[in-house]
Amino acid sequence: MARPGEGPISRRADLSRGGARPKTVSLPDARSGGRIDPEVPKPVRKLDLRKTLFLLPNIITLSSVFCGFDSIRISATASMPSASPVGGGDDDYYRASLLLVFALFFDMLDGRVARLTKTQSAFGLQIDSLADVISFGVAPALLVFKWSLWQRPMLGLMAAFLFAAAGAVRLARFNVLSMGEKGAPTKPGKYIVGLPVPGAAGILISLVLANHAMEGELLRGPKYVWPMLALTVFLSFLMVSTIKFRSFKDLRLNVRTFLLVAFAVGSSAIVSLQTRPAFVLVWLLSCYVVIGLVETVLTLSRRAARRAARRSLPPLN
Repeated sequence: MARPGEGPISRRADLSRGGARPKTVSLPDARSGGRIDPEVPKPVRKLDLRKTLFLLPNIITLSSVFCGFDSIRISATASMPSASPVGGGDDDYYRASLLLVFALFFDMLDGRVARLTKTQSAFGLQIDSLADVISFGVAPALLVFKWSLWQRPMLGLMAAFLFAAAGAVRLARFNVLSMGEKGAPTKPGKYIVGLPVPGAAGILISLVLANHAMEGELLRGPKYVWPMLALTVFLSFLMVSTIKFRSFKDLRLNVRTFLLVAFAVGSSAIVSLQTRPAFVLVWLLSCYVVIGLVETVLTLSRRAARRAARRSLPPLN
């Protein structure tokens, strides 16, 4: 029996006076057969493999950055070639150039992986350019300065800095031309404006590799510093120029592609047999530069011929 003063009314009065609210216990529902339904578990978030694919090309790009950074470390701590016998300091520059060769491999791989997985993004475009500034701008400039240009301190320093600065300008221009209206990267075209920074760096790297294969023949005597100065400045000019070079991203299985591959393989085999295998990279990159220069000259000559033909036409009455 309820005691006097207890009941629903007195309970409401206690609550109105600030009393504690009594705990309520949920009783089994008669309609559920006296059973209590268990709590519904929260849905477990599944790993979205599509989002993780965006990390793959960026990890490859960072691998290129690591190779460039380690190459800078080795070049900075290497001894001058004249202060050590052949095979001493030259081995350090050989290891530094090999790291940049691996950086070239990662640079070619990250873009293809991004296109195959359809994970191109504005972030990937920016980080790839920043990686190229380190691996193919600063690292080759320091490498070639410590390897050869140090023999002319002031001119060598200016040429090495010009190479790194031209690479940064070239990549900034590439980013501006490659971005669409919303900032997303556009589809690469048949030609690219200016010599690609990895191609310019590859020529300098291949010379260091060839020097090691020739047991330091390119380092003996200061007479080789002037050709290296001229080559470094010339490559810097090609990077910031408006000369168009082929991107080779429109290759298809046709006769022209077959002839191009046959020429590259056949000529590389001849160069390897006649000289050293290390000169194959020098040959291929030099051919790439020559093709761009020849096509530019032919294009300019055709434009000049068209202008001359238009001027020779009689005026319309």
